[in-house]
Amino acid sequence: MAEGLFGLGGADPAPPSRSADAYFHPGAHAPLAVRMRPRSLDEVVGQTHVLDEGSPLRRLIDGRGESSVILYGPPGTGKTTVASLIAGASGRRFEALSALNSGVKEVRAVIDAARRRLIDGVPTVLFIDEVHRFSKTQQDALLAAVENRTVLLVAATTENPSFSVVAPLLSRSLLVELTPLAPEDISTLLRRAVADARGYDGRISLTEEARARLTALAAGDARRALTYLEAAAETAEDSAGNAGDAGDAEITVDTVARSTDKAVARYDRDGDQHYDIVSAFIKSIRGSDPDAALHYLARMIDAGEDPRFITRRLVVHAAEDIGTADPQALQIAVAAHEAVSFIGMPEGRIPLAEATVYLATAPKSNAVITAIDAALADVRAGRGSIVPAHLRDGHYSGAEALGNAVGYRYPHDDPRGVLAQNYLPEDLAGAVYYAPTDHGRERQLSATLDTLRGIVRGGR
Repeated sequence: MAEGLFGLGGADPAPPSRSADAYFHPGAHAPLAVRMRPRSLDEVVGQTHVLDEGSPLRRLIDGRGESSVILYGPPGTGKTTVASLIAGASGRRFEALSALNSGVKEVRAVIDAARRRLIDGVPTVLFIDEVHRFSKTQQDALLAAVENRTVLLVAATTENPSFSVVAPLLSRSLLVELTPLAPEDISTLLRRAVADARGYDGRISLTEEARARLTALAAGDARRALTYLEAAAETAEDSAGNAGDAGDAEITVDTVARSTDKAVARYDRDGDQHYDIVSAFIKSIRGSDPDAALHYLARMIDAGEDPRFITRRLVVHAAEDIGTADPQALQIAVAAHEAVSFIGMPEGRIPLAEATVYLATAPKSNAVITAIDAALADVRAGRGSIVPAHLRDGHYSGAEALGNAVGYRYPHDDPRGVLAQNYLPEDLAGAVYYAPTDHGRERQLSATLDTLRGIVRGGR
């Protein structure tokens, strides 16, 4: 049976169960990252901010807590480890459901079995990995059981629960955010994996430079660090075996380079990281830091982000955060979109970078979006009466009899090309929405606008 898959047959029988230890520690042939998963709290590194003595999560691990918990954080930060420690607390029955292979029927069957056990005084821990993949209906099916403590739910997700978990389930659970591990924590895990019997039991050695390189490549992800170590160990053992020195397998920086093509960017095009990276990208442009903006652009490109998504964000930013301070910014962004569309990648990275640098270094103004939003607010509030009669359409028979277009003054009849005339509805007379800044072109535009408003509204 595949791990995490609990098939059901017949009239909703309880699904077959595995012990927590068998589920989280499947054996000697498992990947290194699984074999090295901590079996006690003493082996856990990092996450001290949520594992302090007396904390709600520590109480759950000690078997004294009763609150369901949602563990949220990037890959490799210990969500599954914490879940295994909670599930392993004495006296609890362990169940697991796969978010990919379980439906509402399976959820209800597990809950029914847990309810029967509870009559005999046996509590149930229900572990759901990737809970964000559960549909709203599946999540709703858990609500009563979580609220009544029929099950102690331990759910893990890499996506922000605020967007991926239904609000009623969130309100019934303890939300714990795990953070990327510090470099010294990753280094500790690498040392342990080399020396521990569950790992390499001293059969290989790891140079300080190689450990530093693996730590850097891991970027706070314990699973990635151990996966890279495993690949490097295979390379080192093969090389030592071919040289007749099977007992002298050593991992060097060169070994790491040969076994690990590149660091896999922590970026999920469909997940929370997707939105975090693009948010940092736009905020760096808005903050006029082209170097930071290029960094986040590189992360998106390296992760295979759709370049059209990037250019759409650039176009929006050019209009929203630069606007009339530099109208050419919008042209540059649109040109980047067109260029990427017909030249594709990887060459498209160049116009993407050009547009990013241009927008980051351009003068900034949000006067345009502020103006349209203020105008929309008035419209949605019901302000703005009928269109003044002299501005209405007069190109049809009978328009003049209705007073439409009567009294309209043609601006080109004035040598200045502008003249005094009321354009706003009567109840919005004198309204001002657009207020240019003194940044870039808007500094000049501000003086021009003062002159124009003086003529149009003041009759100067």
